[in-house]
Amino acid sequence: MSDFTGFPPKALTFLRGLARHNRKEWFEEHRADYESALLAPLRALVDEMDARLATIAPEFVGDRRRSIFRIHRDVRFSKDKRPYKTNAACWLFHRDAGRTKGEHDSVAAAGFYFHLQPGHCFLGGGCWMPPPPGLRRLREAIVEDADGFAATLRTPAFRRLYGKLDEDPGTMLTRLPRGYAPDAPGVEWLRFKSFTATHTLTDAEARDPALPDRWAEACAAMLPFMRWLNAALGYRAAVRR
Repeated sequence: MSDFTGFPPKALTFLRGLARHNRKEWFEEHRADYESALLAPLRALVDEMDARLATIAPEFVGDRRRSIFRIHRDVRFSKDKRPYKTNAACWLFHRDAGRTKGEHDSVAAAGFYFHLQPGHCFLGGGCWMPPPPGLRRLREAIVEDADGFAATLRTPAFRRLYGKLDEDPGTMLTRLPRGYAPDAPGVEWLRFKSFTATHTLTDAEARDPALPDRWAEACAAMLPFMRWLNAALGYRAAVRR
């Protein structure tokens, strides 16, 4: 039996309050709500998904110590000095790569992601803003295997749940990167700086005890895409833990 019983209403109430009162004093006054309504369910969710991934995609893991994103923002180089994020999130990562998502690695690996935020909940995955060596590998692999990459985006399950890759203007070039011709194979994807897809959830769906079922289905639908990305980056699929 899973220990995940959903996120209580207080989880979103806490995040709404934090968005209005983003300061240390307010957070410390409500720390107990954060730990009971957000952190504890996130840990249970990660444990549950780790168990499910052992069957669905054994090379991916969840670790309650490393999968859950810190609530504290890194404000060292930001003009925005608000100390806390106003969402809760976790990351299921390739066991050979860790959960750094590329900030400190020369080559990032693709992983699965859950985001809880009032009015902006979603499931997703892929490679978000990989560092230059990883991005070069992905673009070169797309040119070499454009048909294979396209096939992962055209499976019925992927199209039903995700539709297409995310096209956030902040993660796309306005022109082709240097060195690629307009008639290059897979040219429609070469302007991407991130290779991610998302499936929107209602607040009720994100809080529901059935979230692991929904996320497991979403992981399975994204798996061919994820494995193509990771193979291009040098990370292998697995048949068992």
